[in-house]
Amino acid sequence: MSRVLSRRSVVALTASTVIASFLTTACSGGGSSEEAPSSSQGTPAATGAPSGEPGGRPSQVTLPPVHAGIDYQLGGPSTPAPGVTVLARDHTAPPAQGSYNICYLNGFQAQPGAEKEWEADLLLRDQAGKVVMDKEWGEAMLDIHTEAKRKRIGQKLNTWIDECAAKGYQAVEADNYDTYTRAPDGLLTADDAKAFLSLLAAHAHEKGLAVGQKNTPELAPARKEVGADFAVAEECGQYNECGDYTAAFGDHVIVIEYTDSGMKTACRGWGDRISIVRRDKKLVPAGSVGHLRQTCGTS
Repeated sequence: MSRVLSRRSVVALTASTVIASFLTTACSGGGSSEEAPSSSQGTPAATGAPSGEPGGRPSQVTLPPVHAGIDYQLGGPSTPAPGVTVLARDHTAPPAQGSYNICYLNGFQAQPGAEKEWEADLLLRDQAGKVVMDKEWGEAMLDIHTEAKRKRIGQKLNTWIDECAAKGYQAVEADNYDTYTRAPDGLLTADDAKAFLSLLAAHAHEKGLAVGQKNTPELAPARKEVGADFAVAEECGQYNECGDYTAAFGDHVIVIEYTDSGMKTACRGWGDRISIVRRDKKLVPAGSVGHLRQTCGTS
């Protein structure tokens, strides 16, 4: 779970506003100015662990390059800064040409106000029959506790995955893998979460997309079981979790920090191995008030 406002900054954006933001910034040549990453950083063509390893990754799937220049653009797309070769954007946004693109999905919860887009029985309900909300973000939790419901929910998510592949993304990340930790009365379990991510991962792999595990370090050891190829970890430096991810994923870890202390910890411990960036908490596009993007060499 994101501990700050970051991933939710994309909630209010519709597909049209995201694309408009991208076109406006691209035409103006926007992007933060900074030194280019060192030559040791990867390129979009770099591959990950050997194909066909346990976890079901097919040979056509390519992992993000490690120790790369990255940006996390969930608040709206903008022209990548010099040296950026890996980008994460919302599934409603277009990918960036010439970069390795990761497609963000809210995989385990409905977006705020989007409950009506789901069939009523696919929303998790408590003993009184009320929809269970993630109160911090105002999102209804999806009911993934049975195989039948996981398949029905997966059908909707798979259409988004298909759109990601059709647009030219190379990978997907499904947010809120850790929803089960916030569900009351044991309504959801870790096994439910793993089963659902496995379903999504299998479909993504069929479409040639790599699969990123979003946060949830406690389930990192199960990454081969569920088919996760790399990790996207928010604030692992801030919360001393980076080692939990590298123990499972090796150097295939993408870190987003939001505080100076977290960034310093991540860079000091892992800056020569994995991809690390500091962003502003709302992830606003480059050129917007409040935009911040720093790397280990510039922070």
